[in-house]
Amino acid sequence: MHVLVAGAGWLGMAIARALSSRGDRVTAVRRDPGQAALLRSAGAEPLFLDLASPQAARLLPTDMAVVVACQAASGDGVEPYRLAYLDANRTLLEAARRANARAFVYTGSTGVFGQRDGSEVDESTAPAPAGAGAEVLAEAEALVLGGGVPSMVLRLSGLYGPGRLWPVERVRAGKLALGPGDDAWMNFCHLDDAVAAVLSAVDRGRPGAVYHATDAGPARRRDVVEWVSSRLGIPVPRAPEGSRAPEGPNRRIRGERTRALLGLGLVHPSFREGLSSALP
Repeated sequence: MHVLVAGAGWLGMAIARALSSRGDRVTAVRRDPGQAALLRSAGAEPLFLDLASPQAARLLPTDMAVVVACQAASGDGVEPYRLAYLDANRTLLEAARRANARAFVYTGSTGVFGQRDGSEVDESTAPAPAGAGAEVLAEAEALVLGGGVPSMVLRLSGLYGPGRLWPVERVRAGKLALGPGDDAWMNFCHLDDAVAAVLSAVDRGRPGAVYHATDAGPARRRDVVEWVSSRLGIPVPRAPEGSRAPEGPNRRIRGERTRALLGLGLVHPSFREGLSSALP
């Protein structure tokens, strides 16, 4: 089938490669024309386009069966978020309606959950955005699910994997450290498991559904810091005396229902399995 992958960056490239490897025809959209050779090496036909621009929908294929919307904002702040997650999705939904696409998979974010009490949240928990950017993310979910095409939302936890080992780099740099707030929960999803979840949603997802791509092992920040430090063989970093707890959510993302509904296993059940191959 013909699949449009919108936002062929780090995640989108991996999705495009997986789709192409199993025999699907892939058109990959991104803004930067300098990546044509890289996209073709992944088995995708590149299309360079700003999805937030006026009339962009008219430049998208009219024969696509599936849209995977995994575009990312070009920066922090409300305006970049609105361009990437509202304006670009409006473009993609318009094109999907015109093509009579059978599925639209939007890779959203567990950032729609702003809980700070350590509570569990699952696929049925109502979004609770705790900031302007998170409010845009919640608005984007509603836009996609009400967009007039068979759409579903796949919320991703903190993505990491080859080329993006941010838990390791943050511990090494002392930016992830013991100190105030280190009992907060962190949630992860390895790139391999994220790609598998996207393909499963494409193949078996139910229109109108909300799914979670997250591993089975939410971990307290202190456990992540101590484990990574031990594997690196470095002293455990500690926040300066008098530091305040970092701002941010504190909740445990659950994805058991998604894995059951989509028939998914986990290659990396927790951050430990996911990072082991990249550490001594």
